[in-house]
Order: sequence, then C-alpha cells, then structure tokens
Amino acid sequence: MVSRVESAAATRHALVDAAAELLDEGGPDAVTLRAVGARAGVSRGAPYGHFPDKEHLLSAVAAKSWAEVGEELDALIAEEHLSPTDRLERALAGLMRVGRRRPHTYALMFGAPSGELSDAIAAVSRTHDQFLSIVTETIGDPGRARPVGAMLLTSVHGIIGMENGGHLNIEKWHVTGDQLLEMIIKSAATHGVRCSHSLNRRKF
Repeated sequence: MVSRVESAAATRHALVDAAAELLDEGGPDAVTLRAVGARAGVSRGAPYGHFPDKEHLLSAVAAKSWAEVGEELDALIAEEHLSPTDRLERALAGLMRVGRRRPHTYALMFGAPSGELSDAIAAVSRTHDQFLSIVTETIGDPGRARPVGAMLLTSVHGIIGMENGGHLNIEKWHVTGDQLLEMIIKSAATHGVRCSHSLNRRKF
C-alpha cells in the first residue's frame, strides 16, 4: 500500500516532469499551475498544494535539470578510462546538448534563482563543484580551476547564445560550435601544462 508521503512525492514528481515538458514545448509562458496539473493528470487544486506559485515550480524544474547534469558528471568522473581532457570535453558537450535541444530549460538553469529557492541553489552548487573537480584534473592547478572553469562555462554559454540566436553562421565565422568547444578545451589544457612547467622551473 502506498503511503501518503509516497503518494505526495509521486504527485510532486509528476508535476515537475509536466512543467519541464511544457517549458520545453512553449517556454515559460506555457507553464501555469493549471496547465501543469492538467498535463500531470491530477486534480485542479493539486499543484497549489505543492507549489505556492509558478516561481517555486520553475525553481523545482531548474533543480531537477541541474541534478540531471550532475548525474551525467558523476558518470563521467567514474569512467576511469577517460583522459582528463576527454572527460572535460564530454562534460561541456553535455551542457551544450541541453542548450541546443532544450533552450528554454537551459535559460531557466542559468537564470538567477531567488535566495528563498534553496533546492535550485543547492543543485547548482553541487554541479559546479563536480565540474571544478574535472577542470582541476585537466589543468593540474587547483589554484586556477575557478577562473579557468569560469572561462570555459562563459565560452560555452556564448556559443549556445550565438547558435540559438542564429548568429554563429559558419559562412561568416568559418567555424562551428563544436569546433569552438575543441578550441577552448585545448586552450584550457595548454594553460594547465604551462602552469605545471612554470611550477617545476621554480623548484630548481
């Protein structure tokens, strides 16, 4: 027999999934508590029992989306046969897939959550920590992992923004988004090698 707690958790999960689907299909305007309840197949008042407003519902979608990225990063970190550079490339490529296939969700993920919406903030923080561990392994310099990680993420963010806006035209720029990704990863990896050589020289 399903307990009340389990039933409530299942309903909340269904509501978040329904909201994510509506967001992907029509953007934030398509996500209303009434539409989400209808998509999830629950009573009209059920969404209001789990989320006080649309902002909290979208925050739950953002937290879910970041958690999914985190699961992918966990899998990459566990793949011991991958080189650090390959692991970093796959991590960033996974984020680019979200931006390309689910632009509304991607925009939500990189929006500024309210300080009251702790679930989304916690999910972002955990995913950033995972990503920084991958960057550190690649460049071999923990002290530079944060600025290099920021460079990588902002570069990917720029690629997605230009692609989704129709501005990354190969005829004009003579480069694709995937080629740009390879370039920025090589730059990060080279930076790590330079730092390592510099540190080694200082020891003697």
